[in-house]
Amino acid sequence: MTSKILLLFSILILFSCSIDKTNKIVDNNPVYPSDTVNLSPSVTPTPTIPKKYLIKTTFVPQAPEKNWDQPWQDACEEATMLTLHYFYQNSTPSLSQIKDDLLDLFSYQTSQGWGHDVNLSQIASTFTDFYGYSTQIILNPTSKDLENFISNDTPVLVTANGKTLFKENKNFRNGGPDYHALVILGYDSAKQIFTVHDVGTQHGAYFKYTYSTLLDSIHDLPDTGKKDINFGQKSVLVISLK
Repeated sequence: MTSKILLLFSILILFSCSIDKTNKIVDNNPVYPSDTVNLSPSVTPTPTIPKKYLIKTTFVPQAPEKNWDQPWQDACEEATMLTLHYFYQNSTPSLSQIKDDLLDLFSYQTSQGWGHDVNLSQIASTFTDFYGYSTQIILNPTSKDLENFISNDTPVLVTANGKTLFKENKNFRNGGPDYHALVILGYDSAKQIFTVHDVGTQHGAYFKYTYSTLLDSIHDLPDTGKKDINFGQKSVLVISLK
């Protein structure tokens, strides 16, 4: 009898050990691989842009035949429009084609009842209605705003006070125009210089203005239509294909 009790007791001990070994294998609080991953929020790095960049495109003089009588005298807005249009169409037209395209723009704007000078809103309407582009007017642009557009192959159309630009561009007559337009095509952030097509002179292809002078010159034509444009909004325009 005693031997049977001892045998039963031994079996119980062995069974108990077996359970303990199993429990050592099966953890009641397992650590899964996902628990070991660092779940702290990631930081998206700030995108960087080149320190300098240049867009190359056709230069459009506002007076293709060097005739500065009207309507050529005030054709800078139309010439900047064609600069952007030719860029997006990858076009390199002849001077005679440029003249014909400018005349087409004059006719369209006359049909709208506009004068020789047009503001950014009217320029935007022309891009939309005449050419079919999408437009965006940027208020109070900074140098970083302009650099971002240029580095993404987006030329920037600027309306400006030509008297301010005259400080660095002596090719203008009579101290520079009161109201002017040009296209920014490049920048060099280290030298703080913008490169533009200044359509108002025959020497305006890839002309360079300092950041400070060009930013200071930016002014739209006031709603009154008068050329005292220092009262106009500081704004620029960009376009894109629909």
